[in-house]
Amino acid sequence: MSREWCHLCHELVAELKPLAAELGWTVSVVDVDQDPLLEAKWDERVPVVLAGDDELCHYHLDVAAVRAYCARFPLESAP
Repeated sequence: MSREWCHLCHELVAELKPLAAELGWTVSVVDVDQDPLLEAKWDERVPVVLAGDDELCHYHLDVAAVRAYCARFPLESAP
């Protein structure tokens, strides 16, 4: 969750992109100001990193929290 005019949002996305590439994730940036329901829900809490319904961090990227989330889903090597 993000806002176009939010400098913290831009910083978090810039920090998240290399980590996402390493983890094989796709980053989708959703502007809460484009949807009244999202704006009401997230308001001043943005930026927020979500994985499904799980909130991993907000305001600043928490790399440890993102990695801990990923550790819950270990990848199996192909034979």
